[in-house]
Amino acid sequence: MRYIQGMRALCLLLIVLCVSLAQTRSVTVAEVQRVHRSMLLIDTHNDITSRTVDGYDIGKNQNDGHTNVTSLKDGGVGAQFFAVYVASSYVTGNRSAHRTLEMIDTVRHDIVERYPNDFALATTADDIERIHKQGKIAALMGIEGGHAIEDNLGLLRDYFDLGIRYMTLTHTNTNSWADSSGDIDKPGVEHHNGLTPFGKQVVREMNRLGMTIDISHTADKTFWDALATSSAPIIASHSSCRALCNVPRNMTDQMIAALAKKGGVIQINFNCGFLSEKSAAAAKTVQDSRLPGAAGEDATIAEYRKKVPPATLEDVVAHIDHAVKIGGMDAVGIGSDFDGVYCTPRGLEDVSKFPNLTRALLEKGYSADDIRKIYGGNTLRAMRAVEAEARREQAEKKPASLAKFVDRRGLIRTNAPGRDLREVIIFPADRFSRQAPQQRDLANMSKRVGYGTLQEHLRRRMQWPVCRHIRIERFERGKEPIRFLAPRQRR
Repeated sequence: MRYIQGMRALCLLLIVLCVSLAQTRSVTVAEVQRVHRSMLLIDTHNDITSRTVDGYDIGKNQNDGHTNVTSLKDGGVGAQFFAVYVASSYVTGNRSAHRTLEMIDTVRHDIVERYPNDFALATTADDIERIHKQGKIAALMGIEGGHAIEDNLGLLRDYFDLGIRYMTLTHTNTNSWADSSGDIDKPGVEHHNGLTPFGKQVVREMNRLGMTIDISHTADKTFWDALATSSAPIIASHSSCRALCNVPRNMTDQMIAALAKKGGVIQINFNCGFLSEKSAAAAKTVQDSRLPGAAGEDATIAEYRKKVPPATLEDVVAHIDHAVKIGGMDAVGIGSDFDGVYCTPRGLEDVSKFPNLTRALLEKGYSADDIRKIYGGNTLRAMRAVEAEARREQAEKKPASLAKFVDRRGLIRTNAPGRDLREVIIFPADRFSRQAPQQRDLANMSKRVGYGTLQEHLRRRMQWPVCRHIRIERFERGKEPIRFLAPRQRR
């Protein structure tokens, strides 16, 4: 009996060893170098701009962060999306646009113009490939935080003209048109159940312009609304897998699958707290320092690094592997978040360490073609799909959104001379408890009449004579709110 049990144990051990050997293979230094040098590596999120805007010189080889020119070259980075990060504190006093322009300027001036032999500004997928062939790093920009547009589609268009090619719809704060995962459970924060009607206009205008929708940081419902509204693929520029690390910033398997089905890409984040459950749990114990300014931030970082165990290179590979299994090889990319996080994985401490990831993926069994897709091919494909959709809409002469901006009272201002537009929301009868009696009448009517009758009612009852300007956003009687844009009367 003991002999039989011993043989069974030996067989199980052999099976485990065989499986382990099948999952890894020996890789030489020469192979890693050859494969890595053949890649066009596109990192969709790097926050070094939060330092360059304050005077940090990216051209100096300093060991006090994750990113500099030498490290980018050592890491084989071919294209870098620099984060135009706008902290939520800039919402107070309507300073978000000013900060956005400062951040755009630091990319264009402090990085690209200051080091023209190393960087060139890119705005298209073709630009990236052309610049890479020139031996330079393609520099691109993505806004982090939808409050940067200050609820103004005109600003969104201006940012596109300045070179912005994606926008993260929220940061850690819910803005006036989109919910964030960062405060979704925070008491006292006014939420919208995803995107507001104006938020959907933002998504549609981004499609028309050719600006990619980024759903990292957004609440789950905001993701689903953006996915349903967008006519082009969307991305998660720096997120990881919730199945492996259960934090709201990561994506569920269902979300990854839906993103992939629409041609989108999840770019894996290297933040320890998004890769490892152990790191995420420890991060919750870190309290922000009460010291003011930079001293407080330095104290918080020191406390974080003292308490939070780092994730590992293997954790990064596990998230890539999981995302590939759920979404497919065409749905995964790289969005490191270097210089935007307190903790990076062992083996991927900064941008120079990307060859270590290449080795780990080769050892895991990924081919050079697989890695080429993950490192940049998938992001280029998604960019080209966004660009193609913009060309299609512009060829059809789809007009820019009529709305100029929306304020918290629901007033949507426009460039049209002599009039503004007000958004009118007519709720079904079972949702009128907090609506004015006038809205209540229209709610009841919406269950039994068509658009023509409602239009006439608006003309007579609400005294809007120019009813030909009324535009229906949605008309599903008895189900969803019926939304109109109607002329606002001048007094």
